[in-house]
Amino acid sequence: MDRIRAMQIFSRVVESHSFAGAAKSLSIPRSTVSRTIQDLEALLGASLLQRTTRTLSLTPGGSLYYDHCLRVLNEVEAVEARFSTHANQPRGKLRIDMTASFARQIVLPAIAQFQARYPEIDVVLTLGDRTVDLIQEGVDCVVRSGVPENSALLVARKVGSFEWLVCASPGYLAKNGRPQSLEDLQQHQLIEFHSGRSGRSVDWRFIVDGEERTIAVRGKLAVNDTDAYLACGLEGLGLIRIADYLAAPHLRAGRLVQVLEQYAGPAVPLSVIYPQSRHLSSTVRAFVGWMGDLLREVGRRT
Repeated sequence: MDRIRAMQIFSRVVESHSFAGAAKSLSIPRSTVSRTIQDLEALLGASLLQRTTRTLSLTPGGSLYYDHCLRVLNEVEAVEARFSTHANQPRGKLRIDMTASFARQIVLPAIAQFQARYPEIDVVLTLGDRTVDLIQEGVDCVVRSGVPENSALLVARKVGSFEWLVCASPGYLAKNGRPQSLEDLQQHQLIEFHSGRSGRSVDWRFIVDGEERTIAVRGKLAVNDTDAYLACGLEGLGLIRIADYLAAPHLRAGRLVQVLEQYAGPAVPLSVIYPQSRHLSSTVRAFVGWMGDLLREVGRRT
């Protein structure tokens, strides 16, 4: 038996809470996972998992063995990274999830640079804004904005930040006037954006005299897609509040005009989030570093 491979499979079963989830995340047949666990239990002479039709849990011996597996696997990768002739060439499949607007505007125009720098990494990119179960779904990391929820199971590496800008089309402003204060927003059409994670309308937050002020957005039109939200602004349907990196090309082209510039909002962090139970793999480490470089370059351009 390949002991290291068996430990990897067992650890993934524990993290995924199922044989099927482990098989999916490792891209191997479910029968291989089942057979490996059976062989491992036979070798150790102990039951590692308690199985029912609906649940999968660790036995006391399984919990002890899992803790040792994590330490051994971490040490093995550390040693390999130190001595491998390919230590500076991360390789393998990297599964990343991020919002579609961020991917289209920031990542995809530059992804060829990442591939040129790391030719041995195969990228699988999924797009969305929902909450992702990284372990269950076999995702290595996600890119998310805002302050990550506290979790003992996740690690968030900040790679950059952005600011919100209130914008409208020149046509909308010519017809409805330019708001001069936050109070003026009551006289304007505000486009609602519904979060894909919460399903609720996203409030607008500003810093006024050192304190945060919240504007509840209640408009006649609401969307839950960033591209559609941006299109509402470009079509002159109302005021929108979008990330500076999304607004920048339209501001430069004159398709949008920023308003209420005197009211800054709190900076929004961008983070790469990955499971705590997995040490920072060389592929995720490479992506985190590249994202930091990319966002600094984007910041200089905007």
